[in-house]
Amino acid sequence: MASSSSFRVTPTLSLLLLLLLVGSSSAKLSTDFYAKSCPKLEPTVKSVVKSAISKEKRMGASLLRLFFHDCFVNGCDGSVLLDDTSSFTGEKNAKPNKNSARGFDVIDDIKTAVEKVCPGVVSCADIVATAARDSVVTLGGPSWKVKLGRRDAKTTSKSAANNGIPPPTSSLSNLISKFKAVGLSTKDMVALSGGHTIGQSRCTSFRAHIYNDTNIDSSFAKTRRKNCPKTSGSGDNNLAPLDLQTPTSFDNNYFKNLIARKGILHSDQQLFNGGSTDSIVKSYSSSPSKFVSDFTEAMIKMGDISPLTGSKGQIRKNCRKVN
Repeated sequence: MASSSSFRVTPTLSLLLLLLLVGSSSAKLSTDFYAKSCPKLEPTVKSVVKSAISKEKRMGASLLRLFFHDCFVNGCDGSVLLDDTSSFTGEKNAKPNKNSARGFDVIDDIKTAVEKVCPGVVSCADIVATAARDSVVTLGGPSWKVKLGRRDAKTTSKSAANNGIPPPTSSLSNLISKFKAVGLSTKDMVALSGGHTIGQSRCTSFRAHIYNDTNIDSSFAKTRRKNCPKTSGSGDNNLAPLDLQTPTSFDNNYFKNLIARKGILHSDQQLFNGGSTDSIVKSYSSSPSKFVSDFTEAMIKMGDISPLTGSKGQIRKNCRKVN
């Protein structure tokens, strides 16, 4: 038997081992991650996002939503972008995303542009995170420093998307529970829901609310019914604005609509329905600055959900498939 002294750990070797452990186990996201490796990243992403939104205002909301739907399924890892393969069925065909999630072509365009200025450096997950911020800014909302350094997932899960993303039929308790499961507070949940100040919703997502719920302004419900027939399968893809007043401007009108019982989704109106979140909705409706502050804080926090860093994952060459 070899003696315990047959392998000696020198001080230098100890330091090297410690550095390796730290580097592999606790790599952190940072706002200057690509400062040297891809200094043109931010203006490149911003340019493509602004161009896409100038062609279709709704695209800003779609890109913001992609980030949310990505982060809620196994973390912010770009998995929502993966197409189906013979070995897995991806998130794109999960119920919250099928015929609903959009903006994949824009992410492809951003990736192509970024690859030209710094090939093989920037992850698709970081592109999604940056595009979400730039979409909000382009539509008149606040800016924030996006933490970067995520790597891309090599797999994805349809079932995880079905289970992880709260549906528009959610109760308040279910919303709170889903957000808590990924480390986000009730305040974070209400603030992030304010992202519905931009964008459109499909008839199939709000039909039950406008025909069956009682916590909705009657004239508002009547107006929405004109473009959303009661019969399932008829007009399912007809659209209505999530924010009745300014659907292409990032502001706090979404919360004013909730107080007026004019939330388009059942899950939206649950935030102001005599429950624990009523006071937060009231504060955001009366204070745009409070909403902006909490929204940006929650977006940064959401971006920290289980990222792949260090040697985990990969930097995809094509955002739709693994290398």
